[in-house]
Amino acid sequence: MRRQLWVRLFAVFVLATSNLLAVPARAQDQTADAFIKHLSSEMLNSIKTDPASRVGNVPAIIALVDAKLMPNVNFKRMTSSAAGPTWRQMTPEQQKRLQEEFKILLVRTYAGALSQIDDVTVAVKPLRAAPDDKELVVRTDVKGRGDPIQLDYRLEKTPGEGSSWKIYNLNIMGVWLVETYRSQFAQEINAKGVDGLIAALADRNKSNAKKG
Repeated sequence: MRRQLWVRLFAVFVLATSNLLAVPARAQDQTADAFIKHLSSEMLNSIKTDPASRVGNVPAIIALVDAKLMPNVNFKRMTSSAAGPTWRQMTPEQQKRLQEEFKILLVRTYAGALSQIDDVTVAVKPLRAAPDDKELVVRTDVKGRGDPIQLDYRLEKTPGEGSSWKIYNLNIMGVWLVETYRSQFAQEINAKGVDGLIAALADRNKSNAKKG
């Protein structure tokens, strides 16, 4: 898949989830499709009202993602899934460092793409789910210029009182984000080991930071 497509669609993902903290408390028990539909509506408002998102101001977007998106994504699960079986062999320090560098990689790689997203709508497809389902997929179509683009969310429901949905994977046109990185991580681990993977991500993040 072309890098440009990944960039644009991840930007849709960030925008679609950037207002999650603004959801009223009573919406915590929303169905998963209603949850995504609400966020998709908020996405359009973000595009229109957030000047930093429109111009792709990287520090502002990173702050936005850290404050509003990441607390509502199971990023530990996302990172461990990308690392595959090797995750269980890592030390706690290695797990922490990998998670930190992976987070920076995703945020910085796609932050500038927010300015590319305009004139789009998100259609949430009908969902068949039981009330007690704890994990499921919500499928959407992103419509703009050209053919609709498939964008699906894999969600889990957090346990306990006031439970809510969290995102832990994203499917763009049939390709899951975590599985894509799993292949890349495996190649790096096989060549240079876990510390080599972390070092490679850190170097890439430093390079991205210099480029702005």
